[in-house]
Amino acid sequence: MSQAELRGRAIRLLARREHTRVELARKLAPHGTAEDIEAVLNSLQDAGLQSDSRFAESYVRSYAERFGAAKLRQTLRTKGVDSGLVETELAATALPDETERARTVWARKFGTAPTDAREWARQARFLQSRGFSTDVIRRILKEQE
Repeated sequence: MSQAELRGRAIRLLARREHTRVELARKLAPHGTAEDIEAVLNSLQDAGLQSDSRFAESYVRSYAERFGAAKLRQTLRTKGVDSGLVETELAATALPDETERARTVWARKFGTAPTDAREWARQARFLQSRGFSTDVIRRILKEQE
């Protein structure tokens, strides 16, 4: 596949949603050589059509209400965003307090205090799977007792 065809494919992918450079490279890999893909990605980045920073900002804005900082951080790293950029984006975005976000997520899912240790553990696991820290989880669940 030529560079023009690769560029067209990459632009179609970017038209649907933001992608990281790593995601685009992975999706284009079956269709071209590493050199052609690298050249296309460089040209898209130079033209401002692809930006890991913009992806991170968009992702954090979209998912911050539902996930804790740990899950946001891990997902962005998995998608190929640089660790420094992840930390910068999490610090720059005006996120509500992590405890408030966890309280909102907990209330939406459960709304009632755990009645026994088994239910407490189930609610704690749910919040932990959403990326909230154990301190925040304990605080939320202790409030409900």
